[in-house]
Amino acid sequence: MRRRSGLGFMIGVLLLGLGALIFIQFEQDGAPVQPARAEAGEDLALLVSGLKGVAVASVSDAIDRVTGKRGFMSHQIRPLFPAKIAGPAVTVLGRPSTKSVPPTHALEAIDTAPPGSVLVIVMEQGEDVAGIGGLMATAASVRGLEGAILDAGARDVAEIEALNFPVFSKSIIPSTSVGRYETVAKQIPVMAGGVEVRPGDIVMGDRDGVVVVPREKAAEVLKVAQQIDELEKKMVPEIRRLKSILKAVELFRRI
Repeated sequence: MRRRSGLGFMIGVLLLGLGALIFIQFEQDGAPVQPARAEAGEDLALLVSGLKGVAVASVSDAIDRVTGKRGFMSHQIRPLFPAKIAGPAVTVLGRPSTKSVPPTHALEAIDTAPPGSVLVIVMEQGEDVAGIGGLMATAASVRGLEGAILDAGARDVAEIEALNFPVFSKSIIPSTSVGRYETVAKQIPVMAGGVEVRPGDIVMGDRDGVVVVPREKAAEVLKVAQQIDELEKKMVPEIRRLKSILKAVELFRRI
């Protein structure tokens, strides 16, 4: 039998050590260690789920308290039909143009956005042009997007409603964007309904309107919004019992 050389023995020891390090990296106490990206995704899912459980109005109040800034979009941006949505923003910007071109950046955003995303399309000064219609809504729906927020108009309303794909828009208008607007960028900060929306910020909407939760403040906003919701739930029976909003406000120090 040939004797293993000293060099071969050292290489074997190094390989064993490397294998042990890899094992430790991916397994601790018998459980796989999840990559940071997966953990971030789980955290986001929990935040979105929690925010869906509170009122958009409470979230708006919570943003006021936590950030000291407005988080609600203009009253002009309304749901095409009653719906409640929440999810990370995927943004698209369009500007006036006479080029007869499709809204390429919006189409790309729909085809590449992760399921659960909220598509935010801003057509600058574009309330009289449709930022989404039946075809784009169909694609967004089958791709698993949560909904769409448009600082622009929407068309093919009956088709969108039949899809049950939530859309919040500034107007309802039959006009196409082709030949009137072109998209110029995606996944950049945009001003939608008077509020900045950055890619990844959590956008919420219901019949009260739309709010934008800064991603880095989402956990704090959620906590405060839950507190507001709980307090208001306690106030309702007291208002009924006291038959007075003034007395209830004095009792709870909240309005």
